Amino acid sequence: MTTTAEHLAPTLIRQLITAAVAAPSVHNTQPWLFRIDHDRVHVLADTSRQLTAQDPEGRAMLMSCGAALLNLRLAAEHYGHTGTVTLFPTSDQLHIATVDLHGRVHPTAMVDELFAAIPNRHTNRMPYEDRPVPPAVIEALTEAARQEGADFYAVNEPSERRRLVDLIHDADAAQNPEVMAESRRWTGVEDSRPDGVPAGALGPIPQDPATPHRDLAPGRLISARGFAVFEHDPTLAVLTTNNDDRTAWVTAGQGLQRVLLAATVEGLVATFANQPLEAPQLRWLVRDPDQPIGYPQMLFRLGYAPTAPATLRRPIEDVILGD
Repeated sequence: MTTTAEHLAPTLIRQLITAAVAAPSVHNTQPWLFRIDHDRVHVLADTSRQLTAQDPEGRAMLMSCGAALLNLRLAAEHYGHTGTVTLFPTSDQLHIATVDLHGRVHPTAMVDELFAAIPNRHTNRMPYEDRPVPPAVIEALTEAARQEGADFYAVNEPSERRRLVDLIHDADAAQNPEVMAESRRWTGVEDSRPDGVPAGALGPIPQDPATPHRDLAPGRLISARGFAVFEHDPTLAVLTTNNDDRTAWVTAGQGLQRVLLAATVEGLVATFANQPLEAPQLRWLVRDPDQPIGYPQMLFRLGYAPTAPATLRRPIEDVILGD
């Protein structure tokens, strides 16, 4: 990797990729790779980290890469570089995006604010405070999704929330042994492992089994995790897109990450409850019939809670491809 005037400086490359890999990913698999080419950064999917039983089409993998792409874009602008993004720039379907950093720009206050939230955002599987998210904050999150071409809506109506909770538990009951075995390989891992979800980040087990919760290690590590009372009226949210192809999945990932960063700025935390989206027979039922038609891409829980343990990330050197 050279450092002539036409190339990105090594310090900037490390800053960009450090921000990119802080994105969330399914089971913290971190299914991304990056290649630097002069003033371009290429984002690629790493299929060796795809959950083939749970995510056979690669939808979650591409959403994870989209979230990393959004962080990369924010970091580039924060450090004063304009970036033109081209999705799927070649016939290689693992070549997710190219970001051309071809000019200089003064970052906006919003960009700096979202960038500052990147290291603070983390999936929080703990109980949340039993208070609603204010409408003004919901509107801000809705606008964040729109900026990336996605749609976001919160579910507060009790009957609709109960319907989604039932779908979550139906999906839990329908998980097949292959999916459960795959999940075990990535959850409850050693604290020092730079990927996967360690026991400390799994969160406690809800005392009420009707809680809308994703237990990544059902029946495991019970003594270490313990039980807890979760909020009575959780705020659930759904992220949708107008299409349902590979481009839409990357778009959804970017929209999701902008929403999560905006939520972090507002003092919110989030965790995912995507079980129904991973079951083809249940996924379409996630969509609220009173909302505009769209393909549901993410179902998550929002609220207020103290900081929870974060998951680790692989070393930068492991995700940057050589020349």
